[in-house]
Amino acid sequence: MNVGPSGFNNAPVTRALVIACTLFTIIFGVRGRANQLGWSYQDIFQKLQIWKLIISAFTFSSTPELVFGLYLLYYFRVFERQIGSNKYSVFLLFSFVVSLLLEVLALQLIKDPSLSILSGPYGLIFSSFVPFYLDIPVSTRFRILSLHFSDKTFIYLAGLQLLFSSWKRSIVPGLCGIIAGCLYRLNIFRIRRVKFPEFITSFFARLSWPLMGNTPPPSAPARNAPGNVPIFAGRQMEGNYPAPVLSTPEPPEDAIAMLVSMGFDRNSAREALIHSRNDVNIATNVLLESQSH
Repeated sequence: MNVGPSGFNNAPVTRALVIACTLFTIIFGVRGRANQLGWSYQDIFQKLQIWKLIISAFTFSSTPELVFGLYLLYYFRVFERQIGSNKYSVFLLFSFVVSLLLEVLALQLIKDPSLSILSGPYGLIFSSFVPFYLDIPVSTRFRILSLHFSDKTFIYLAGLQLLFSSWKRSIVPGLCGIIAGCLYRLNIFRIRRVKFPEFITSFFARLSWPLMGNTPPPSAPARNAPGNVPIFAGRQMEGNYPAPVLSTPEPPEDAIAMLVSMGFDRNSAREALIHSRNDVNIATNVLLESQSH
């Protein structure tokens, strides 16, 4: 499945999240405390161990869960490239808060003193399955024996592995994450229009860049790079797109392929690039705005 260029290009928030989950899991795993980070209703409301809510959101309980979890977080970076780092940060925060509230409510309704919520960013991961199911098209289909599969099957299998990894402890946060993703999709409280101040996403980019190879810093110009979707500058595109000019060259094939990999129609991608003078950032905004109407 083609999800754009490899690496964390134009996905600084995902990069920071992957780094945080890796470091927290290693630190607490070395100390043998990863399995103790799961929290229960008593931990929060009787023992007031609020710190568990934060720490557990970035710490996986075992190495297999870490591997599958990081694989899914890395794959879902495609959504940050689609909507921009600013709105993606809002999506992550909304998913975290809503899934957390739903988990607390679920523990209260289940009334099982022995049940605790598994640590790990399950709410964030499973909320991303909602746009994955609705927005990412199938590009390849194949058959093994008499069973039919698509290139999306492997992502679903990795999600099922996480969902059932610890039975109730993982199913509860997984389902809460899916509900949180649905609520974001329904634009409850107009959450999809909310944006953070730009310095917040810039902070994530500056925080994670020095730790990750030779990826250029966020301040480096990235306009018209093949397959590159720069971070949105927080501006609203309300139909005031630059008109095409006669001197605009034919859009490069790799730029068209990048937009097609996001799920846009090829002809629409080409026209958007022409209208944006081959600026992939503006072209992506044009296509997203046209879908929202």
